[in-house]
Amino acid sequence: MKRNIIKSLIILVLAVACSAVANAQFRYAPVVAFEQTNLKFKQDLVDISATSSFQLGVQGEMMFPGLGFGIDLGLIYNQLGAKVNLGQRKVWSSLGYGNERVSLHTIQLPLHLRFKWTRMNGLEDIVAPFVYGGPDFNILVGHGKCDAFKYAGGDLSLSAGGGVELLKRWQVSFQYSWGMTYALKTVLLDNYSARSRSWAIRVGYFF
Repeated sequence: MKRNIIKSLIILVLAVACSAVANAQFRYAPVVAFEQTNLKFKQDLVDISATSSFQLGVQGEMMFPGLGFGIDLGLIYNQLGAKVNLGQRKVWSSLGYGNERVSLHTIQLPLHLRFKWTRMNGLEDIVAPFVYGGPDFNILVGHGKCDAFKYAGGDLSLSAGGGVELLKRWQVSFQYSWGMTYALKTVLLDNYSARSRSWAIRVGYFF
């Protein structure tokens, strides 16, 4: 009896989910962003300073009508990194390292849950606020030439952000991202590793 009830609930949930997906409104946008990136090391052995970079890619948005909730995903080129003053420690300065710019070129695959205010008596056709958050999967496709580091093949980060949609086409948002797994570590000190940190201002135009 209990098994039949559980099966019926599973079927009902799947039916509702499939219906919601079938009625979801999907669209996409080219996006570009100005980004400030940094690295957070386990220990404060040397000075770290942020660097500026950019993002460029395609973002998809799938919204469920009447709910205000949706999912966004994408394929985005992202350059992370920072300036790391290795010259402050003899273990690296003796090898000729100084204030090195460390860069990681990644393909980012975001998967975010979002909420957009869509019931504002028609005002949402002009301006509609939204918030979002979720994981980003970063795949490393290249890095700088600083041989003092060895690089992970990719890392996982969490992002949270918000913004406004203008005229149902333009979206302008602010986003902050926290690296949850290490992106790189030093060759000489295995336990000296870093996670990425970044904030970005992003603009997209949806079709």
